[in-house]
Amino acid sequence: MSLEQFSTLLATTKHNFSNGLPAELLLSSEGKLQTFYAPFDHINTDARIVLCGITPGLQQASRALDEACRQLRQGASVEQAREAAKATASFAGPMRNNLVNMLDHVGVQTLLGIDSCARLFDTHRHLVHYTSALRYPVFIDGQNYSGGPAILSRSSLRHQVETHLVEEIRALGTKCLYVPLGPKVTDVFLHLQAKGLLNAEQLLDGLPHPSGANGERISYFLGKKPRDELSPLTNPTMLDNAKSKILDKLEKLQETNRL
Repeated sequence: MSLEQFSTLLATTKHNFSNGLPAELLLSSEGKLQTFYAPFDHINTDARIVLCGITPGLQQASRALDEACRQLRQGASVEQAREAAKATASFAGPMRNNLVNMLDHVGVQTLLGIDSCARLFDTHRHLVHYTSALRYPVFIDGQNYSGGPAILSRSSLRHQVETHLVEEIRALGTKCLYVPLGPKVTDVFLHLQAKGLLNAEQLLDGLPHPSGANGERISYFLGKKPRDELSPLTNPTMLDNAKSKILDKLEKLQETNRL
């Protein structure tokens, strides 16, 4: 699937995407799972870092579709519309701030030679490829899919990984640093690593998921909430170990000038 196939529809539609995605954009159904098209096709082959979520949610999908519609109506090419849509919608909302804060906290900005990873969303977008384990938005019972059932356990989801995500990894080559957001996405990358599609040193896993619902884990990871004030839902030892591994890997990458 690509924007070319939906460009006429998007250039003429008046749909309010924030209320739900139209049936014309439905790509597949599997039980309670539905996958829809949204313009997240663009691949930045010059990227040095890849930020990978689970799948675009309705908010991200509607922003991408709105921007693609706006671009196409203004006479932009399909490729221009595709790139603008993805840049506008990727990791939009509170998730973006949480992600930037965590990446800066461990020093990714130093590795990339920028003052803050916030630049990955404005002046230095050329350094980053935004993506998801599932490129196109997936919903379960009409709600945003958040990792259950497991991505690799369902054929429609596994197909997205082994088609679209693998395509992106091959296009990006072996020099990118991949940042999977959350354990569900890490499982996917470990699966692809086992298949020889990327090396262990390319995988910077262990960051808490940047969702606003994950606030306590993020606060602890950033050193903003003390250990003795944590709820039983947060495992500080796991977070400490993850941060230690991240810092060690970044130090080795810095020493070897891997990126």
